Amino acid sequence: MTLRPPRRIPGITEMPPSAPGMRIGLFGGSFNPMHEGHLLVMEETLRRLDLHALWVLVTPGNPLKDNSTLPSLASRVTAARRLITDPRIRVTGLEAAKGFAFSWQTVDFLTSAMPDRRFVWIMGADSLADFHRWQRWRDMAAKIPIAVYVRPGAARRALASRAAAVLDHAQLDETDAALLAGSAAPAWIYLQGRQSALSSTAIRASRNRN
Repeated sequence: MTLRPPRRIPGITEMPPSAPGMRIGLFGGSFNPMHEGHLLVMEETLRRLDLHALWVLVTPGNPLKDNSTLPSLASRVTAARRLITDPRIRVTGLEAAKGFAFSWQTVDFLTSAMPDRRFVWIMGADSLADFHRWQRWRDMAAKIPIAVYVRPGAARRALASRAAAVLDHAQLDETDAALLAGSAAPAWIYLQGRQSALSSTAIRASRNRN
C-alpha cells in the first residue's frame, strides 16, 4: 500500500459526522477550484440516489496529474465550503490525515471501518473513461457501488471505456438510481441529466489570462 505522510490539519481533515444506516455519497477530486458544475452533480446525485449525506473528499493531489502548482489542501477545502449551502454536504480533507494516496485506500478504509453505512462513490463520466488507469480500480468497484454522472462531451468515451466493458454485467438501469446505495458491489449506474460546461481547467486558464 502506498501511503503519504499523514497530515492532520485542525478543522480541515476531520471525518464528517454520520450514523448507522446512512446512505452517503463520496465525491472525490482536487477541486482546483470547485465550481457550479460540481455543485450541480452533488445536487442531482443527492436527490436521485436518495442519499442522506454527501462527503466531498478534497484530495491532497491526483496521482495521475502534475500537482506542483496545486494550492494547499486547506485553501481548497475552505474555498469549497464557501460555495456550499446544503447542510447535507460536508467538505473534508480526511485522506491527508490518513496518508492515503489513492481512492481505493479511502474506499477500503471507510467500508471496513463503518460497514453499517451505505457508501456510494460518485464520479463524472470523464472519470469513468479513465477509471481503468486508477490504481486497483477493480478492487474499488468490488467494494462500493458507483454512480457516474454525465459530463459534456464525455458520454461516448465513458460508455465505450475499458471499465464500462468490464463492469457491464453490474450496471443498473437509470430508473433504479434510488436503489444503488443499498445494492451489493459491484453495481453502478450512469445518470443523464442537467449539465454544466464549466471545468476547473478552464477556470484556471481564464484566471491566468487575466
